[in-house]
Amino acid sequence: MKTKIIIRLSFLFLICLSLTASMYGQEADSLTVVAVDSSRQITDTVTTQDVAAPVKTNRMSNMTQEFTQAPDVSGLISFPKIFWSFVFLLLGYFLLKLLTGMLNLYADRKPRHKPVVRRILPIMKIIVWSMVVYIIVNGIFNPPKETIIAFFASVGVAIGFASQDLLKNLFGGLMILFDKPFQIGDKIESGKHYGEVLEIGIRSTRIVTPDDNIVSIPNSEMMNQSISNSNSSANNCQVVAEVYLPHLIDTKRVRQIAIEVAQVSKYVYLNKPVTVVFFSDKTDEKPILKMRLKAYVMDLRDEFSFKSEMTELVLRELKNEGLIHENY
Repeated sequence: MKTKIIIRLSFLFLICLSLTASMYGQEADSLTVVAVDSSRQITDTVTTQDVAAPVKTNRMSNMTQEFTQAPDVSGLISFPKIFWSFVFLLLGYFLLKLLTGMLNLYADRKPRHKPVVRRILPIMKIIVWSMVVYIIVNGIFNPPKETIIAFFASVGVAIGFASQDLLKNLFGGLMILFDKPFQIGDKIESGKHYGEVLEIGIRSTRIVTPDDNIVSIPNSEMMNQSISNSNSSANNCQVVAEVYLPHLIDTKRVRQIAIEVAQVSKYVYLNKPVTVVFFSDKTDEKPILKMRLKAYVMDLRDEFSFKSEMTELVLRELKNEGLIHENY
């Protein structure tokens, strides 16, 4: 997939460069025609008014010749330059693969440095591709300054009309990289999506949901809505188990049972507190009590196993003590 994208981008780059050279050549030809016509009129006028002034006529002819001389753009694009452009694009791709593999290997051997490596990877991609583009433009094609200006102007106009959403996502990706509302490995909730961040790209952010589905969210959408971060790069996060209970149940005893259930679990992270809160609610116009048991899981991968275990054990202990009936 990434290879196809790189090939398409390279074709787009070369097409834009060709169009720029063509536009530049057309403008030069038009300028030549206008200059020639103007010079002829000026020469005729000078000849009529002062026939005995050959020096002025010669000067005017020299100025006309210099002014009407069009720049040579025939050698700007050639097969060798196109070939070496593809070579450097491939070298940039494989260099990026090599550096990414080395950093991931280092992160696997040094888990404490994994958050830093995850922050470096997107920035490294931008740097590598910027260097490749610079080498191709300045080192291989080496166009005149006017051609570079015309090229970037044409690219800017094309992007402005055809890629407004892409620009929004690009700026959103840069804001995420520098503002750091979340990082790779964090558990986040954005809009209706919740899951673990797999990749922060230039265009979109990819997360894996609890159903093991991979969702790509545009960065512009991420920046335009609130984001809830469960763990902020830590390996533990808070898990909330909700249980609905009869309105007049003994809350003191329920609190004791819930805390004990959480503390004896194999998934619990005991360095952070376990809390229980109650809320009044209604179901079918009947008042009920909603209990929220909040505890921290030691490993993010066990988040839902921990939540399920706490819910099941709390209900079982409440039934064993007769606080709720068997069919509740």
